[in-house]
Amino acid sequence: MTVTLRAATAGDADAIASIWYSGWGDGHLGNVPEELVAVRTKESFWERVPARIPDTTVAVVGAEPAGEAGGGEPVGFVMVVGDEVEQVYVSGEHRGSGIAGLLIAEAERQVEANGYDEAWLAVATGNGRARRFYERSGWVDAGAFDYPATTDGDAIPVPCHRYVKRV
Repeated sequence: MTVTLRAATAGDADAIASIWYSGWGDGHLGNVPEELVAVRTKESFWERVPARIPDTTVAVVGAEPAGEAGGGEPVGFVMVVGDEVEQVYVSGEHRGSGIAGLLIAEAERQVEANGYDEAWLAVATGNGRARRFYERSGWVDAGAFDYPATTDGDAIPVPCHRYVKRV
């Protein structure tokens, strides 16, 4: 299986939203406040993606040569802002294939390129699968905190663990 990482394009928005919506439910339902679940409707993921395209790198399988923008259908993505790895998701059918490892390594590279020597991310406390993945990838649990999940102008505190890694 050939996997290529590339900058997301507007044409990827539907695939990104679909992966994000499905993956968010897997990792967050039962692990975040019901108040947040109520505002994270299916439609909300499609509404949020267009503004996030500049922060997003996609993993594509069976892509055209790396130099061709827009080649291949995204099967995973990562969003990086400054020193924070904000989102890492892989489609259900590609989990366990190594794509998440490629995406997190790319996120670490981007954080370093942004001028930071440490990357961080937040994981919902009850999301054991994600927490184990980050720990296997060399990330360290720096402790519990409430992550301010933003909604339309408000922030909902979500019990999370802050993971860090030197880059």
